[in-house]
Amino acid sequence: MKKVFISLLLFCFSATLLNAQTVEEGDGYRHFYERHTAQEREPFEMPFLRESDVVWEQIVWRTIDLREKFNHFFYFPIEHAGVEGRRNFAYVIWDAVVDGSIPIYSDDEMLIPIDNERFVNQFTKPDTIILEIVDDDENYEYKTVLVPKEFNSEEMLQIRLKEAWYIDKQVTEQGVRILGLCLTKELYKDHDGDLDYIGTAEMFWIPMLSPMVRRLLVRNEATWQQNIADQPSWEYILINRMFNSYVTRISNVYNRSVLDYLTGPEAIWESERIESFLLDISQDMWEY
Repeated sequence: MKKVFISLLLFCFSATLLNAQTVEEGDGYRHFYERHTAQEREPFEMPFLRESDVVWEQIVWRTIDLREKFNHFFYFPIEHAGVEGRRNFAYVIWDAVVDGSIPIYSDDEMLIPIDNERFVNQFTKPDTIILEIVDDDENYEYKTVLVPKEFNSEEMLQIRLKEAWYIDKQVTEQGVRILGLCLTKELYKDHDGDLDYIGTAEMFWIPMLSPMVRRLLVRNEATWQQNIADQPSWEYILINRMFNSYVTRISNVYNRSVLDYLTGPEAIWESERIESFLLDISQDMWEY
């Protein structure tokens, strides 16, 4: 009797464990446990700043080049569906633009709004091409066809940021807040079958202080390290400046960028000089 009772107890315990490991069919059997923490996150509240507390401020524009090895986690994975529930940065932004959950603007001042639906329709508008069809009798026929276009994150090789660097006298320290972010697209021209690089075009700007944008970034994770159980959100990546970048412009009297007055190595040195200037401001506050 005792053996029968123990066997029955073990059977019930095993059934309980098996039932606990069951994954609902609606989850697609993607994982062996339910992952929902990221989707429940809320962005933290930014510290309040008074105008009288900001004793120094500069607006800085910089570029994150996704071709740099350190920045590859912005670029990969290139599949739209992502990997293990994580998508690259461009698809996170684009999907939010498509469903209209974040605002977009045509300028870095975030003064000229863009209608999301109209922008998406224009961006994905099919190209019209003319095909030349030749039959066996060498009769020529021309046919007009529409080639559909889709958003391709592989064309997004740069991210531009607009930041405010400031000193708060209440805490006597330097702070940085990202005001805007822009996705860019590489432009090429077909020349005798070869693609010639034309330049980089700005697609749209998104306001990084918007609660909708911050909620989007905090609820999507980046593929940053080997431990996929603990991945940082995109907001964490940006706020903690976990990227390589270079300065392209700082607020100035002439309202010009570095490339407007310098080129080549001199432009690189000027960018590094501005970066050093920003960091030295924090050190110069103190007397020893």
